Amino acid sequence: MTRLPRLALTGLTVLTLAVALPTSGSAAPADSGRTADFGPAVLTGFAKLPAATFVPASDPSGSLLGATPVNGITPPFADQPVQGFSGIARNRDDSYDVLSDNGYGNIANSADFVLRIHRIIPDFGTRAVDVVGGLNLTDPRGLVPWPLTRADRVLTGADFDVESIVKDADGGYWIGDEFGPYLLHFDRAGRLLAAPIPLEGVHAPESAARDGVAANLNSSKGFEGMAASPDGKFLYPLLEGTVAGDAPGTLRINQFDRAAGAYTGRRWVYPLASTANAIGDFIAVDRQRFLVIERDNAQGDAAAFKKIFLVDLADRDQDGLVDKSLVADLLAIADPQRLGGSADTFRFPFQTIEDVLILDNRTLAVLNDNNFPFSSGRTPGQPDDDEFITIRLDRSLHADHRVLD
Repeated sequence: MTRLPRLALTGLTVLTLAVALPTSGSAAPADSGRTADFGPAVLTGFAKLPAATFVPASDPSGSLLGATPVNGITPPFADQPVQGFSGIARNRDDSYDVLSDNGYGNIANSADFVLRIHRIIPDFGTRAVDVVGGLNLTDPRGLVPWPLTRADRVLTGADFDVESIVKDADGGYWIGDEFGPYLLHFDRAGRLLAAPIPLEGVHAPESAARDGVAANLNSSKGFEGMAASPDGKFLYPLLEGTVAGDAPGTLRINQFDRAAGAYTGRRWVYPLASTANAIGDFIAVDRQRFLVIERDNAQGDAAAFKKIFLVDLADRDQDGLVDKSLVADLLAIADPQRLGGSADTFRFPFQTIEDVLILDNRTLAVLNDNNFPFSSGRTPGQPDDDEFITIRLDRSLHADHRVLD
């Protein structure tokens, strides 16, 4: 077990359709007109944070998981695990802000998991990831209009399921949630700045139960990815699941005006390659092109689909589906230097791969969510580490310079 000291974070930052949801066996829509795929990516960096890494936050944590060992790890934990990198934002000092998700997978077992942003620094020379700070997400002004889990208004995984993050120029954060789905706006200290912003006409079971309406989005299928326009004016939250009544295997991308604090009404549709797939992240390349992680739900040797696509919102077919082309197959990364092991091909075989970031026009950072202690995609029977890899693309993305700054 790696236990980290108590560190302070300094210097940071439609319609409601009540019809049956599509089943996982439904046929997904065909890709819209494809542009040229990229060739194989090459592994250029590998670092990891050990699975059993903890910080003081909710002490103890995991008390609702029972006492049966999971992948050799026995809950509860004296401190809170640093797990679940569900979102990432780059800082100017070579550090990264990463977002843990709601904790242990659902609203019922995550009340003792404090929602938290960690600051990390990968060292590809030593192949290690250091946790150098962090902050808890809180609501000290009482802006959440329903009862919270904790009287001190520190937010937990029973309050929100946070999955995507965009950093403001002033160091604050926009965070996408799956229980609403909601947009949450925090200042640089992690304090909520406004009441949760719902997506009109879309209700996950958690918010539907509270609001007395019918759910039309499956649980844990809210804002898994969220991009920011290069000029900073708009957010583009992407649902992980299909809204009831929409074509099976299609996901809504909505546009949100940051200054107005409201959705603009503009919407696009992302087509999954299979209705059994899910998305992991969504980031901007320029004002109309974006990167999406799309994945199956398998891990280890069973993992068959873990890919990054380039999508163009300006290129839509007659059904409104955006064009997508392959940028990287994360199960077939060339590794001539054998940075990731002893094979010439490196696999990123995790169930949930939820972070992609553009470092330069030909280099991406990719991170997994290890779902501690449940996922074991790297070694069966052992909890996954949080891995941070960099890959070089076979050609340039020609990204907006503001994405790279």
